[in-house]
Formats: sequence, C-alpha cells, structure tokens
Amino acid sequence: MTGSVSARLEGAADQLGLALPSSQADALAVFLALLQRWNQTYNLTALRDPESMLVQHVYDCLAAISPLRRSLAGIREPRVLDVGSGGGLPGAVIAIVCSEIEVSCIDTVGKKVAFLRQVAAELGLRNLSGVHGRVEEWKAQPFDVITSRAFASLGDFTALTKSLLKPAGVWMAMKGRAPDDEIATLPRDVQVFHVEPLVVPELDAQRCLVWMRHAVD
Repeated sequence: MTGSVSARLEGAADQLGLALPSSQADALAVFLALLQRWNQTYNLTALRDPESMLVQHVYDCLAAISPLRRSLAGIREPRVLDVGSGGGLPGAVIAIVCSEIEVSCIDTVGKKVAFLRQVAAELGLRNLSGVHGRVEEWKAQPFDVITSRAFASLGDFTALTKSLLKPAGVWMAMKGRAPDDEIATLPRDVQVFHVEPLVVPELDAQRCLVWMRHAVD
C-alpha cells in the first residue's frame, strides 16, 4: 500500500512541477497512514476514505508548495506558522517536503497536537513542532508566512494572527472558491495582493490561495 501511494504522490508532484524525491514521497505515505490510523480514534479529519484523504488532503497541500517556496525565496532560515493545523494540513506536508523551512503548527485541540508531535518523532522532522494553545494568546517570534486551511474567515484569520506576522511577512490562506465576500470585509490594514488559482491533481474542484500582507499607509 505504501509503495503504491508513494508512486502516486510522485506522479502528482510531477503534474505540479514539483521535485519530490522518493524519500519524501515515502515520508508523505507514512504520514498519510498515520493520519488514517489516528483518525479512527481521534477524529482528526472528517474524511475517512483513504483515497479521498490522499487527493483532498495531501495533493491539495502539495499544490501550495511551489507558491510557498516562491514567497520565501531569498529568506534565510524561513519560518512558517500553520494555524488550526488539525491533522497537520498543510503544516506537516510543508515540513516533509521543505526541510529548509521551520514549521510550527498550532491548534487548540490537544489530541491533534499530540498527533503532530508523533508525526515529527516518527519521521524525524526536526523542523516540525506542534503547539497546543490559542493563537491569539501565543507569544512567539514573528513568522515569514502564516497559513491556514479551513480555519476561519479571512478577517478572523488575519485579526487573530496579526501580531505573529513579520512586518514584511505574508498570509497564505488556502481556500476553495475565491472568497470574494470575505475579501470585501477585510479591514483597511490588511491588503489582498493576489488570489492564486490552484489545480490539484485528480480533484475536480476549485482551489485557490489568498495572499495578504500588512497594508502600507
């Protein structure tokens, strides 16, 4: 099972123009197996079918890797925060594929953070850490990119994390359809500078990244 999943992951990465060494494909396959196993007891994700989890979760997150790397180009020791990470989507996927990025995943649910820490331990991911708590109360050094996937509205997402974003940092919100209503209600101190369509292999559904930054007066 793991071998076939690894091969499919490499094929999906090829479609995305993403270089995915076999070691990383194998690690993603192990991550997916762990997610499926823990999900039976801890309800990490609403999806139960392994095929759906592969496409709608892992492929979906892989589609954001190249845009993320582009946004971090030229930054030394880049740091990314995944808010409401749940089962490590996209944080764990980013950590597996991008060893150069330090990834912190924060969630209010202890069992989800325990899962993330188990993933980091089993896969030897020194660049992945799980944080248990509320992001608006967490004190940490600011991040280059703050991301979320199905966490909250754009307004809530940016308001809750504003203090954790570097002055020159960006928010990368993973969304389905372009959330025009949410964009229209953002405060003036948050600027949407790009809505980037994504094509996810084997998924017939709209996906996009909403890129935002601190507005400059």
